[in-house]
Amino acid sequence: MQNIQTVIDSIYDEMKNHLGEGKVADYIPELAKIDPKQFGIAVTTVEGETFVAGDAAVPFSIQSISKVFMLTLALGKAGESVWKRVGREPSGSSFNSIVQLEHEHGIPRNPFVNAGAIVVTDMVLAGHQPREAIGELLRFVRYLSNDDTVSIDNTVAKSEQATGFRNFALANFMRSFGNIHHPVDHTLGVYFHQCALSMNCVQLARAGLFLANRGRNPLTGHTVVSDRRARRINALMLTCGHYDGSGDFAYHVGLPGKSGVGGGILAVAPGKASIAVWSPGLNKVGNSALGSDALEMLANRMGWSVFGA
Repeated sequence: MQNIQTVIDSIYDEMKNHLGEGKVADYIPELAKIDPKQFGIAVTTVEGETFVAGDAAVPFSIQSISKVFMLTLALGKAGESVWKRVGREPSGSSFNSIVQLEHEHGIPRNPFVNAGAIVVTDMVLAGHQPREAIGELLRFVRYLSNDDTVSIDNTVAKSEQATGFRNFALANFMRSFGNIHHPVDHTLGVYFHQCALSMNCVQLARAGLFLANRGRNPLTGHTVVSDRRARRINALMLTCGHYDGSGDFAYHVGLPGKSGVGGGILAVAPGKASIAVWSPGLNKVGNSALGSDALEMLANRMGWSVFGA
């Protein structure tokens, strides 16, 4: 097997010529200010070693990647009953689509489109004040990454709250079907703060490591979820983790992954490593342009794929 550091150094060298490609998520005012000419990658192996290249220590807004951690919390609280309120099928439509939701009577297609993630957040909110639910998520992500410096960027959260009209529409629409149980502004208050989690590639790769290691975090020795649940979360990431670009990502990269419009992608090579890449410029389906390319190179060069030993 190739040396991981050598591989990611060579990927970074290739990416340097393309810095700034893609389009930053300018519909969230705070994200529009980000310098697109940045690229970072971190790989943490199941043995606990971390390899980095580029801007791997620069914090960024993880946005929709947070949906993986919130789903893990919801499954811990509600178990399989989560699936009474949200589906498990790829959407084939935009991450913030409302048309599908009407057709399917307020049950979102999967937990990684915005509507589905809002329902998941509503489940985690059960029995809590919004502030407590936000605190629970932050503690959980700090626990996963074994790093207490992970934080929430309140400026980004406010920016999303001020411009998140589509998310308010989705949440109110689902509330009309009885699938949001709390006041919409409470649920969305938590949702906007979870999306404003700020992490760097090293922290993110470590936070996802339990999914690469059968539900156990090898850095701490703690079991986060069962082996079976880790496999199921990975399955959802593979089929639904990249909005309507999920099939293309599976074809090119062949690993479970979850993207965010902040330009980050968390990918999982089961039994091998957890990988975080970040570059703010997005492709036409809203995934990091350079991040997607880098993961394809890494998977190819390391021979990592869920579709072959």
